[in-house]
Amino acid sequence: MACRQEAGKAELIRIVRRPEGGVEVDRQGGRLAGRGAYLHASNDCLETARKRRALERALGVQVPAELWVEVSNSPGPA
Repeated sequence: MACRQEAGKAELIRIVRRPEGGVEVDRQGGRLAGRGAYLHASNDCLETARKRRALERALGVQVPAELWVEVSNSPGPA
């Protein structure tokens, strides 16, 4: 989403806006209910998404700082 390069779902991290309004990392392989947005696990892509507020625009909600820390420390997709 941020770098606009294509990749398979297995290479991406899915961030989800839950029906209740919260935002979290989808660790269920794309099965978590809610509106999703995909990012590469690379630091460059994550930083670009953060600077451009790409997740906020894609999901329509404020992304908490804790989520950015969680995604940055994530080993990547399972």
